[in-house]
Amino acid sequence: MSDIVPEAPDMSPEPSPSRIFIGPHGLRAGWSLLIALALFLTFIFGLTSILRATHLVPSHAMEHTPGPFPVFISEAAAFLVVVLVTWIMSTIERRPLSVYGLGGDRKILRLLVGTILGLIAISLLVLILLKSGLLVIDRRLLFGSAVLHYLLLWVPGFLAIGLFEEYLFRGYLQYTLARGLSSLARYLPGTPDARAVGFWIAAFIVSFGFGAVHGSNPGESPAGLVCAGVASLIFCFSLWRTGSLWWAVGMHAAWDYGQSVLFGVADSGAIFDHRLLQTHPVGSPLLSGGATGPEGSIFCLIPLILLAVIIHLTQPRNANSYAAMMPLLPPPPHADSETLPSATS
Repeated sequence: MSDIVPEAPDMSPEPSPSRIFIGPHGLRAGWSLLIALALFLTFIFGLTSILRATHLVPSHAMEHTPGPFPVFISEAAAFLVVVLVTWIMSTIERRPLSVYGLGGDRKILRLLVGTILGLIAISLLVLILLKSGLLVIDRRLLFGSAVLHYLLLWVPGFLAIGLFEEYLFRGYLQYTLARGLSSLARYLPGTPDARAVGFWIAAFIVSFGFGAVHGSNPGESPAGLVCAGVASLIFCFSLWRTGSLWWAVGMHAAWDYGQSVLFGVADSGAIFDHRLLQTHPVGSPLLSGGATGPEGSIFCLIPLILLAVIIHLTQPRNANSYAAMMPLLPPPPHADSETLPSATS
């Protein structure tokens, strides 16, 4: 008689195929991001083809001293694509569109405050470079009625840049990535807030991904990429505290506008047409920013740190903060209360 005892049959329930796609919080974040990416690439390719075929936007619209009209058309169209994709995904996931950053109250006030602070911050950086002899103003390029004409004509284009880049990186992408990464909190010591863990891990990924995207710009430098990433983290901090992207949109648009139009310096290596001043950097690129512009200077960290302090002091975390606006949805009633969502939930 054999002494071998047969193994007991595995009575554990087979995982439902639907759990691959659906977690305790709805469609898993990984699938959500893949669908959103596919939609974005499809729509942006089609729209870009239409704009170029109709000659509304020439090829390489952001290169070779672009003018106000092609910049506005290309950036506004890209922003509308992001809005469309976000709306589609919010419908699929049954979430309100407002949770992705452009909702909330006091939109105009937040936009104006961000705009004023952005202009002050870039003016401070340029002043530091001028007083240090690292930047020289060569001459004035606009005179008479052309000054007001082009200063106003550039406003829509840079507002569109701020809206597009902020909503692309810190709208649906930030929210969904944070949702997916929030379950990593269970692997950390103590009992950290899962929403904070997910948000800040996602913020670092998105922020330095934002900086890396700038690497394709002409004249960009490693220091410029780091500063772009740090600036992106500042924008995330404002989103975390206010639950709104409007402060960041205003600050982003005004910072770029100040560089490109008011002071005529390079903006991540790009020089824009119809700018007020012509300037050139002097000395070490690490200090002056070189061909990258002021964003490539280590002195760029000074206004960025001051902006973080201002956010900390003036925007306390409250009922309107991102954590309150974006609570993790509770598991459905039939889910096991002991079950924790996976990293892609």
